[in-house]
This record gives sequence, structure tokens and C-alpha cells, in this order.
Amino acid sequence: MAGTTRRRFDPEFRAGAVRIVRETGKPVAHVARDLGINEYTLYNWVQMDRLAAGQAGGDGGGGTLKESAEEELARLRREKAELVKQHAKEKAVWEKERTELEDERDDAPMFVKPRRTISAQVRALL
Repeated sequence: MAGTTRRRFDPEFRAGAVRIVRETGKPVAHVARDLGINEYTLYNWVQMDRLAAGQAGGDGGGGTLKESAEEELARLRREKAELVKQHAKEKAVWEKERTELEDERDDAPMFVKPRRTISAQVRALL
């Protein structure tokens, strides 16, 4: 197996690569390919930068949300609660209407066909 030397990147290069990912919003793999480095290496640099900035993202889900995201989450939860209440009310109304319709159906006179009388001759054949 041929010996490979490990490439070393200076801090300025690392910071520049992380800044490109952060500012452009491009996927890490695309930026890594453009810079000629391994995508996992760049991903690690980005993760270290996020941790250093206090924005722990993705891995443990322990990151904090920005205030705007927290406000939106609270608003969506309120909307959901309102919709659940509204649905329960509508469901109660539908149940009541269904019960009333079933009662009307059960109370309605049914049409009964009159029996046909069988003649004595036919009865004799049976």
C-alpha cells in the first residue's frame, strides 16, 4: 500500500470554507467538491464552527430555536388547538344531525307490498 500524506489546511482556509457554506447556503458536498476537499472534512469544520458559535445543530436536536422560530411554533400550536376545538364542535353537530336523521328514518311509515292471493288452483299444484 502506497503511503499517503495527510493534507493540512491552515485556519484561514478552514474559516473561508465554512464561511462559504454558511453565507451561500450551498450544500457542504458542493462546496467541498468546488474546493477539492473531502466533504466529511468540511462537514466537521462546519459542525465545529456551529458548536463554537453556540448553534449546535442537527446531531442531538439540542439546539435552541431563534425567537422568530419560537414565536412561529407557539402560533402554530395555538392554531392547532383552535382547529381541534372547532373540529370537536363540528363533530358533535354532525353526530346530532345523524341521530335526528336516523330517528326520522325509523319513525317513517314503511311501504309494505300487499300480499298477492294465490288462487286455489295454484295452491293445489304446490
